Order: sequence, then structure tokens, then C-alpha cells
Amino acid sequence: MMGSARMAGMTDPDRIWTEAAGRLRGEIGEGAFSSYIAPSAVRVDGAGQLILVTPTAYARDWVRKNALRRMNELWLGLDGLNRRLDVRCRAEMGSVAPASQVAAGRAAPSMAGGNVVAMPMATVAPVADGARAVRAAGLQDRLTFDSFVEGQGNAFALAIARQAAAWADGHFNPIFFCGPYGYGKTHLLNAIAWEAQRLRPDAKVVYLTAERFLSTFVRAMQDRSTAAFKDSLRSADMLLIDDVQFVGGKASTQEELLSTLTALIEDGKKIILSADKPPMALTEVEPRLRSHLASGLTCPVEPADRSLKLAVARNRIEALSKLGVVSGEVRPDVLEHLVDRTPGSMRELEGAVNTLAAVAATRLSALTVDEAQGLLGSALRGGPERRITVDEIQKTVADHFTLKQADLLSERRTRSVARPRQIAMYLCKQHTTRSYPDIGRRFGGRDHTTVLHGVRKIEELIAQDEQIARDVEALTRKLRG
Repeated sequence: MMGSARMAGMTDPDRIWTEAAGRLRGEIGEGAFSSYIAPSAVRVDGAGQLILVTPTAYARDWVRKNALRRMNELWLGLDGLNRRLDVRCRAEMGSVAPASQVAAGRAAPSMAGGNVVAMPMATVAPVADGARAVRAAGLQDRLTFDSFVEGQGNAFALAIARQAAAWADGHFNPIFFCGPYGYGKTHLLNAIAWEAQRLRPDAKVVYLTAERFLSTFVRAMQDRSTAAFKDSLRSADMLLIDDVQFVGGKASTQEELLSTLTALIEDGKKIILSADKPPMALTEVEPRLRSHLASGLTCPVEPADRSLKLAVARNRIEALSKLGVVSGEVRPDVLEHLVDRTPGSMRELEGAVNTLAAVAATRLSALTVDEAQGLLGSALRGGPERRITVDEIQKTVADHFTLKQADLLSERRTRSVARPRQIAMYLCKQHTTRSYPDIGRRFGGRDHTTVLHGVRKIEELIAQDEQIARDVEALTRKLRG
């Protein structure tokens, strides 16, 4: 852990936030941290106030009620300038500079004078050069093509994203990225927006989440300004909407989105969308809209395999090293341990790397696996260390697949039993310290080679089968409480 005495003289908000967030993660647990804190960023408003900007109003309210007081205690203990944090959601902020740029006396970048827009447009300030351009409040600075790590599961989606960003005259519109939470869809949409604007500074690129589309449309109806809302979207040269699944079940919003997509497609404008499922699997979305979403090109973003996760972890360490948060290289066995103990999404993996960086700092290169486990054991499992047993895993898996625990221990080899049994074995290897022979004995006296085969089979399927990846992720969340 970084000593407070050494940290107290720091004034760079990004470094302070990395340290404070690392400590906070261990205190409030991985689940709450990943949901409410990890997607947020520290910014500075026009009055010079440091603001923690959350993605949603719900996250803002949760932070204000449950974490803001402790955040400020941590912040004041680290900040040499005795500044305090406030919290607001993105919709309240408009265009604000990253805290590190304000601290260094630099203005926020204008994306080459382009016109990247985040809704609601009334809150976004124009850039200093007086051009038509604005900088998006919703886009994240670090989510570019340069920071995206390519792997087997995302190579096709990345190639299509680069094509879209280059304004290539493809035959597919809209382009629809789909895949589980936390594997790069938002990263790709952000990267497309930044690159498309860089290549065509005078184009109007509009990026927003489905949640922001919904809230802004509702506000426009209340303010009787729907005409302005429609014009702000239908005048776009490129429209990017993230997490489209969240418009499901909302009839008027779906109707407006359908009208917007139809108008843009007819005008030959580019549309990029994302969701957690393929278009036709969005059962809460009305059929006509589903049909439009599926009418272009659907690009799956598959769960990452182990090699990609290792590459992402190394990439994050390198980024933190450039920021001065850590020094030296992490040992390969430590990085492998971190990846193997973080079986969830890429966001969870990056959070684990951030925690490692915060607690290790200059000791990173000398850190052993045992030391890393000692430092991060509780953080990686969300709060105080809780021992997960083989029996608990078997019961949880059996319940998830509507089986009896005895089925997993039986000789039955039907697929409906064999696959859940292999998933349970995989989870035992991930979440307990049991050896392969010991796990085999707990599964009806099976040989250790059977367990090894099962674990490797699930590792392989996680990268290939979306449903298996979802099952493993859901079971992991249940086991972590």
C-alpha cells in the first residue's frame, strides 16, 4: 500500500483518484465499486470544482448517499491542496475538462475542431475556436483504437469498427455490435466516434447511450421541445447509440428511435449501435424496431479468452506506468494469477489491475504471487475474504441449471448434466485452492484428468459460446455474493 506520508504532497487529481479509488474498492466491495465507482471519472467544472462524474443519476444518488463522505476522507488525506470532491451525473455536467488537464493548465482537447455531440446538447459548450464543433461529455478520453486490445473474439468487430470510423462506403447500415457486458462494445463505439471526427472535423457525430436518449426525449416532451430534439439527431452525419436494449418496453421512445433510424438511413447517414444481445433476441423491443436493428450488419463481440485477458492486463499496467502510478514491470506469474482470479468481464479485470497498481506502486516488479494474493485476496472477491467451498459451488451450479446436486456427482453423461458438471469443476478451480485430484474426489471420485479436461473445455467454451460465458459470469456473481 502506498504510504499516506508519501502521497500527501500529491496534487495531480488523476493520481490521487487512482490511489483513493483503489482503497475504496477494498472497503465497499467489488460489486458496488464496479457498478457505481469504476465507470465514473474525476473532472473539473467551470468554477474549478473537482467533480466525480457518474454515468447516471441513479449512480450519482448512490455515491452521494453511500460513498461520498468516505471518498472525501480518502481524498483529503492524499491531496496536498486540500480540495474536496462533489458528485454529479454526466447529464448535469456538459463539456468539462479532465481534472489532469486542468491541473496541468491545459484545456480539454477539441478533437481537431470536430463536432462530436453528446446529449443533451444544451449542456455541451462549444470549443474555443468558434467552429461548429463541440466535445462530447459522454465520450471517454482513453477509449480509442490505440488502447483497444485485439484478440480472437473481437477481431471481426474491430475491423468493422475501423471501417466505419474511416467513413468507408460499406453496404451495411446500421452496424450493430452485440455481446456480454464488459467486453468492449462501449470502447468500440467511443473509438469510432473519436476517429470519425478526427478524419472529418466538419462532420456532425452524435454519441449517446440509450439511457440518455430516453431521458432527453422524455424531457423534450415535457418541455414541448421535441422538434429540436428530433432535429439534433436527424441532422447527424453519424449517430452512435450504446446499450440499445434499455429502450425495450418503452413504446414512445421506441417509436421515436425507429423514426430517427429510418430518417437517417434514407439520407444515407451512418448508424452504429450496440446491445447485450443480437437484435432479434431483444424480445422487449417491438418487432418493427428489431427488424430495423437487424437489417444491417450484426457484429458479435465475444468474451475474451485467457491470452486476450493477459494482453489487456499488460496494456493497463503500461498505461498506468506512463501516468506514473507504477514503476517497473509486473512478473508474468503475478499477472497470470490476477487474470485467473478475475473470471468476470474485462471491466472487472481492469479494476483488479488498478487495485494491484494502487497497493503495489513502486514495488510492482518485486511482487510475488503470494504477496499479490495476500494484498488482493479480499479485493478480488468483493469485500472481506469469504471462503467459497466446493459444496457451495455444486449447490449453486445445480440450482442454476435446475438440477440436483447429486446429478453432478453421478455417472450421468448426458449433455444436460455433463456441461454443468464441467462448469462446476471450472469454478472449483477458480474459486478454491483444491487440487485437481481433490476436486475429482468431490465429484463422485473422478480422476484428476477428467477434472483437467473439464476445466480446459470450459476455458475454451467461454471464448466461443456466449451462453456458456453468461452462465459462468452469472454463477461467479452468485458465488461472490
